[in-house]
Amino acid sequence: MNGLPGFTPDGLLPPGDYELALEELQESLLVVGPSPRSEHWDEDWRRLLVENLGVIVRQLWQVGVVEVFADGSFCEDKDHPNDIDGYFVCDARDLGRLQRELNLLDPYKVWTWDSRARRRDRESGKLLLPMWHRYRIDMWPHFRQLSGITDEHGHPLEFPAAFRRSRRAGQPRGIVKIGGRP
Repeated sequence: MNGLPGFTPDGLLPPGDYELALEELQESLLVVGPSPRSEHWDEDWRRLLVENLGVIVRQLWQVGVVEVFADGSFCEDKDHPNDIDGYFVCDARDLGRLQRELNLLDPYKVWTWDSRARRRDRESGKLLLPMWHRYRIDMWPHFRQLSGITDEHGHPLEFPAAFRRSRRAGQPRGIVKIGGRP
């Protein structure tokens, strides 16, 4: 279905990078669900998450970012993922400019990774950034820095490696590269 294989028996997108346009993602297994799907599969919620991801991705495209990846429990056989995690590739020297330009585009000025901007989520108790509170998207810049996530041996991982592993089991997992940039 739209370039995505089915979930593995462990409920993960099989390892690999799967390039999908936003429109393809809306109609993919990750939104409409596997067949047969759980009666609790929340297609409406997943569709809203992809719409929100579209807002974020289009803003990134407008400022010249072309490599954007989406992942997290959204890429798993989970009825109601909490959010979409992702990252975009940039140069560390451009981060300040990108943040300024992105906040000029976004009416809610959500583009920050400053820990002081985090607010507590009532449901989880976690401190989360403004983008998450507004869009339920966690989108991180990647410029060869470590992610804060470790592998099974305790070695720190960069975003590309960290995002290609399931947090709950540490197993390899596929990721979606957002394509179709106009």
